[in-house]
Amino acid sequence: MKIKLRDEVREYDSGVTALDIASSISEGLARTAICAKVDGKLYDLTRKIEKDAEVQILTSKDAEAKMVMRHTTAHILAQAVKSIYPNAKLSIGPATNDGFYYDFEFKTPINNDDLAKIEAEMKKIIKANFEIKREVVSRAKALKWAKEEKENYKIELVNDVPENEEVTMYTQGDFTDICRGPHLRSTGYVKAFKLTKLAGAYFRGDEKNKMLTRIYGVVFDKASEMEAYFKMLEEAEKRDHRKLGPALDLFMFHETAPGMPYWLPKGWKMFNILLNFWRDVHEEHGYQEISAPIINNVSLWKTSGHWDHYREDMFKVMPENNGSEPDNAIKPMNCPNAMLIFKNKVRSYRDLPLRVSDCDILHRDEKSGTLHGLLRVRLFRQDDSHNFIRVDQIKSEFNHLFDLADSFYKIFGIKYVPMLSTRPADFMGDINVWNEAEAVLREILDTRYGEGNYQVDEGGGAFYGPKIDLKMYDAIGREWQTGTFQLDMQLPGRFGLTYTDKDGSRKTPIVVHRVVYGSLERFIGILIENFAGSFPFWFSPVQVGIVPVSEVHFEYASEVRKLLKKAGVRAEVDLSDNGMGQKVRSYQTQKVPYTLVVGDKERESRSVAVRTRDGKQLGSVSIDKFIEACKMLNEEKSLELVEKF
Repeated sequence: MKIKLRDEVREYDSGVTALDIASSISEGLARTAICAKVDGKLYDLTRKIEKDAEVQILTSKDAEAKMVMRHTTAHILAQAVKSIYPNAKLSIGPATNDGFYYDFEFKTPINNDDLAKIEAEMKKIIKANFEIKREVVSRAKALKWAKEEKENYKIELVNDVPENEEVTMYTQGDFTDICRGPHLRSTGYVKAFKLTKLAGAYFRGDEKNKMLTRIYGVVFDKASEMEAYFKMLEEAEKRDHRKLGPALDLFMFHETAPGMPYWLPKGWKMFNILLNFWRDVHEEHGYQEISAPIINNVSLWKTSGHWDHYREDMFKVMPENNGSEPDNAIKPMNCPNAMLIFKNKVRSYRDLPLRVSDCDILHRDEKSGTLHGLLRVRLFRQDDSHNFIRVDQIKSEFNHLFDLADSFYKIFGIKYVPMLSTRPADFMGDINVWNEAEAVLREILDTRYGEGNYQVDEGGGAFYGPKIDLKMYDAIGREWQTGTFQLDMQLPGRFGLTYTDKDGSRKTPIVVHRVVYGSLERFIGILIENFAGSFPFWFSPVQVGIVPVSEVHFEYASEVRKLLKKAGVRAEVDLSDNGMGQKVRSYQTQKVPYTLVVGDKERESRSVAVRTRDGKQLGSVSIDKFIEACKMLNEEKSLELVEKF
């Protein structure tokens, strides 16, 4: 059979494994190989390939291979737990973006002190280098195993496997688990790992289910990588927005509205600074901002397809007559309403691109166990837009969107990498249309960034079309998902949208669903951590704090504040009874960019004594020169403070 590799096509006997193929290429590749991708699907290295295929050998440098290593380590964790606690019940143990976890039901609760004992057992399993064997089994055999082992959670998981999917079991030593895989070829390939913490977790994230014990861990190819990771965690702890946000009086949460942030005055000021900047830029690029109802009849969500694909994540509004089916739902996204806006009047090809933006409040019924400060919420706003275009405008529109993203991220000093997400299993529409759309997006990315200079997430697209996600990197190297540009050739047709073309015919537009920042709540949470609360001057809710030396200087301090305010600078003066030193420290603790101290000398010379938030004393400067510096920082949206006037 013919196997297409990256640079060539080779012939092999049917039943060859990816490991055989790697060995035929080089000993080094066979030694470092983790898994393979066969026609876009991840395979164990020892799984047989029975027909012509495109094969890619993945090593620890590949993101998907890292996930396989993490998944295998989760199985090693489960084997160790079952060895020490035979009565523990297995639940699920997936890989995550930064490690792995496994959920267990323990007869007697364990605590963090037990992690060292489990780690020691895991090291024995790794040293034993057990071969990991994959077996395709019947549903009946899998259920028989789960019942004999009294693994109740596994029984439920097996019953939920779709009829058209095969059931697989993996065995290493005396441990067996039901799992889709793939896995490493043996336990000995796991190098540096550590269990990090315990947490409570409901089975499948549903609070109606029993609370289980979740054990988290991380694994790396090298010990040095693990050491760097924990140093990064220490830095991330200092930057945690859930601590900094309340400490800086930006936002709060309350038990009466879980996952729904309360924006405090300073935080809401930041929110509106970001939103107003966004509005100004979009106005320059011909965007038209709209607002639409927050609650819509279920019929709208059925037309859009969201009812079939997304209803479990929507808040429903039940009818007054206590009917069994909801008749309305609170919107989790803006796209269906944007379709109605387009359809509101007759459109011409001259109207396209039509860029309709909005920042309405959205609600999603996220599981309580997934909520995480501003990063995962139930109430949020997106810097949303739906750009209606013709087929011949796809390339120019996506280049416009990348230019927009470049300008928005640049002001925060943020770099990003695009990631193409392709057709998911539950895609909607004609597969040929999907293939055409994906080909266009690949061409755009190849032209703009160069072939191979972007990531690909096979099967990660939206149900209505492929998308390009923007993965940004913060100050300590963490990756975040922010913007997304989603090409949709399905939804306009479902809503019957048309425009009049040059020849007078009616044609269906294409729509690009796009956000640059994504959820504004989440983006601000990321910025809090990126800057550790020390925001650029233009973005700081309070830019200047003014400290009078004594009560006799209150009047001059208040005059300075008025002059700053007139110049568009956000300033406040501390007229409290606290001492001067305490007032200065308070502004520095609040990470206010500049603190101005004013006494007799400053009042007489019409000047201010300037200090930065990190304690640098910059000396006295005339109030006029200081105001000019502030105006420049605001206009240029500089990342750095001026330290020489």
